[in-house]
Amino acid sequence: MELPIDILKKYWGFNDFIYPQKEIIASVLNGKDTLALLPTGGGKSICFQIPTFINSGITLVISPLIALMNDQVKNLQKKGIKAIALTSQLSQDDIVTAFDNLQYGNYRFLYISPEKLQSEFIQQKLKQVNIQLLAVDEAHCISEWGHDFRPSYLHIKIVRESFPDIPIIALTASATERVKNDIVEHLMLKDVSIFKKSLFRKNLAY
Repeated sequence: MELPIDILKKYWGFNDFIYPQKEIIASVLNGKDTLALLPTGGGKSICFQIPTFINSGITLVISPLIALMNDQVKNLQKKGIKAIALTSQLSQDDIVTAFDNLQYGNYRFLYISPEKLQSEFIQQKLKQVNIQLLAVDEAHCISEWGHDFRPSYLHIKIVRESFPDIPIIALTASATERVKNDIVEHLMLKDVSIFKKSLFRKNLAY
């Protein structure tokens, strides 16, 4: 089995992790629900992408923006990693084909918006796929006290109910104590490990 550091070097070309990426990845690999508060540009996506290589199955990524999903899928595909995004741009037939590929095509990542997740058709299709990790990006959107509240984020707990034994990693660059508590509550995180890196930037000043 490859180590996280080996995967980092192989696919991303970095020789070491940025703190606390290594600790977050270890938490996820230990099957723990994890909340990661990292600044923008702090390498949040690596924290769920690397565990996917070590475990079998697919990581389901909830993301609020189509452009963000498409960008991450494109970057993974450039590395030779199979990933797909279910967006509003796909027809029903496209979605059926996508799930066939997810079942039989050795895909590792499925990106989906929280709105798309509300579809009962999508929910039933997900149950046919080997989901081994749920990653919730921009997790502050789940809180009414967050700066970017999206009511559809409140329905993500459907995945917890359908896959009660898989770990969840929630990621955000900004969360007050109140927002952090909302994330834990609404995602039904259990015995959660919380990692927070300072947002202070040495090269920025008011």
